[in-house]
Amino acid sequence: MSGPLRWGVVGTGVISRQMAADFALVEDAELVAVASRSQTSADAFADDFGIPRRFSDYGRMLDSDIDAVYIGTPHVTHFGLAREALECGRHVLCEKPIGVDAAEVRELAGIARRSGRFLMEAMWMKFNPLHRRVQELVESGAIGEVRSVRASFGAPFPQDGSSRWRPGGSTLLDQGIYPVTLAQLFLGRPESVTAAGVVRDDGVDLRENYTLHYPEGRFAQGASSMTEFLDLVASVNGTRGWIALDTAFWSASRATLHHAAEEAMVEEVIETTPEGHGYVPMLRAVTASILAGEHEHPLHTLEATADVFDTLDEIRGQLSNDSPASTKEE
Repeated sequence: MSGPLRWGVVGTGVISRQMAADFALVEDAELVAVASRSQTSADAFADDFGIPRRFSDYGRMLDSDIDAVYIGTPHVTHFGLAREALECGRHVLCEKPIGVDAAEVRELAGIARRSGRFLMEAMWMKFNPLHRRVQELVESGAIGEVRSVRASFGAPFPQDGSSRWRPGGSTLLDQGIYPVTLAQLFLGRPESVTAAGVVRDDGVDLRENYTLHYPEGRFAQGASSMTEFLDLVASVNGTRGWIALDTAFWSASRATLHHAAEEAMVEEVIETTPEGHGYVPMLRAVTASILAGEHEHPLHTLEATADVFDTLDEIRGQLSNDSPASTKEE
């Protein structure tokens, strides 16, 4: 397939706006269409980013001459929109979480494979240059054997107008997906999970702490919340040192390597330069992958995505209203 790859974007919220700005920095990618439930919103978005075609009907955009679609709507809509796009023969990059559970992820993966189309959850953290450098350091043995990973992501979100607070909302799916994905990067799939948290009667989880257990006593600890501030940092800890990622760890551009020398711990600061809003490396990689005829990207495969959702499902199961580890909140 030859470029440029013609992209359409669904949704006109904050993340979609950041994505649209970053598309302008990606070679062989052209943003040619936008769809929103509101024609006024679609028109304003298109005017702001110089997009020629704008729609208030998602299906009409899929029927236009686009090659791929980015889905940036509230997460409860992701599965249905991604399925429709794949069935219409479009490649799909879907904002995280790509579904609400592992079953939805695997169903989408099956549709993508049958249709011969590219599908990926927009887990931009895995493409972040700093995270790539941290992975290289860990793989080189800079901190010895990884024994634990710690990460947290939380902030009090306003209840008025936020889809996070509506039925189907979830701080675990919205924020907690990052600590769980980070754990998977360095420790793989856990053997077991323990979790506790607060869940409303309508099933919306508000805050949780979780420990992922691995062979030989290794573990990952995570926390997520939409009712309080958490520290937003992460660390990967090994037998010869650790790497601490700065605040907003999922998009950080600075980390510190602490490693054991002959007589003392040595610190080394690692810094990278972000491009745009931070999505450029992912958009560039996905565009190149689609143009090369690939159906998934090796940095964030569909199997790896489903594995993360298996863990998220287990955490949410332990937080259900029937679980003694959860606290009901009306």
